[in-house]
Amino acid sequence: MSGSNVVAARYATALFELAVEKSALDAVTTDVEALGRQLESGALRELFDRRSPPERKQALVDAVAAKLSRLSANLVRLLAARGRLDVLRGLPAAFRRCVLAERGQVEGVVESARPLGGGEMAEIAVAVGAQLGKQVLLSARHNPELIAGVRVFVDNRLIDQSAVGRLESLRRKLSLARL
Repeated sequence: MSGSNVVAARYATALFELAVEKSALDAVTTDVEALGRQLESGALRELFDRRSPPERKQALVDAVAAKLSRLSANLVRLLAARGRLDVLRGLPAAFRRCVLAERGQVEGVVESARPLGGGEMAEIAVAVGAQLGKQVLLSARHNPELIAGVRVFVDNRLIDQSAVGRLESLRRKLSLARL
């Protein structure tokens, strides 16, 4: 995790805990998701532009904060006051991880050599979830280089059941074997 992501995770955790304490989790979750959509669309690009005058950035911060709940608005204003607006870039993903952790869920990605059907995705999610003791929400990614099998990236882990992964493992074992 990069330095800015660690900082974003800390702010997201603090916001999440405060939202739970103040019974405002739904409102704050909606706010953070809306912020994420604005960031993805480029609507807030000016906040991160060093050439943008501070007055313009402050006006944009005020406009964004006006549309948010009190807790979310206070966080955006705090980040602006501390010169940490760059934290906003990692905030939506970090906050989502907090929400998922609260629910006992985790997100992951399945890479496969061929497109997987819904039933196959569900089977993989159940199997990986049993190993982790959590409900796993998976998205799919097609990677023809795997030849066959799947690779699952979840909860900072890699579960490699691909043909390429097995061949690489076999190559490592053979290179370490005494002859």
